[in-house]
Amino acid sequence: MSSKIKEYRGTEIGLDEVKAGKYLFTNYDTVLRYSWTSGVAISRFLSGLKEGQLWARKCNNCGRTLIPPRMYCEECYRPTDEWVRVKDTGTVNTFSISYVNNDASRRKKPILVSVIDIDGASPGMGILHLLGGVEPKKVRVGMKVKAVWKKKSEREGAITDIDHFEPA
Repeated sequence: MSSKIKEYRGTEIGLDEVKAGKYLFTNYDTVLRYSWTSGVAISRFLSGLKEGQLWARKCNNCGRTLIPPRMYCEECYRPTDEWVRVKDTGTVNTFSISYVNNDASRRKKPILVSVIDIDGASPGMGILHLLGGVEPKKVRVGMKVKAVWKKKSEREGAITDIDHFEPA
């Protein structure tokens, strides 16, 4: 640190100071209840996943087919026009070989994370998902893949209804 810049540290507030009223402290015992919606586009997308289908939205102005679907085209700044069912196949756009879990612990066996450009959607439109059924050294950009779906009885309307993508 520069000699002209002083370091300022905060002072810990003790329980005695709070009890003495030196600081304002409030503690509310509340139960917060809320609900939320995924919106029209993502709700339809998630419902489709539960049925083993991929749904996208098409913009008739620019001709793009968007997946995940959006109700507005970010290029034309206008509402998208129609629902389009796309294939559950695609192409590896990019991938990563990860030896780290989401809690930052090390993995012995890597996971393969990829962006899959979905067939029937516009170029660059894809989803982030896992690859399986392939050795890390054999994965390549441009590789054709297909979705491996969970059993219908195990699906819940989430992106994880696709267990992974594997080479087609």
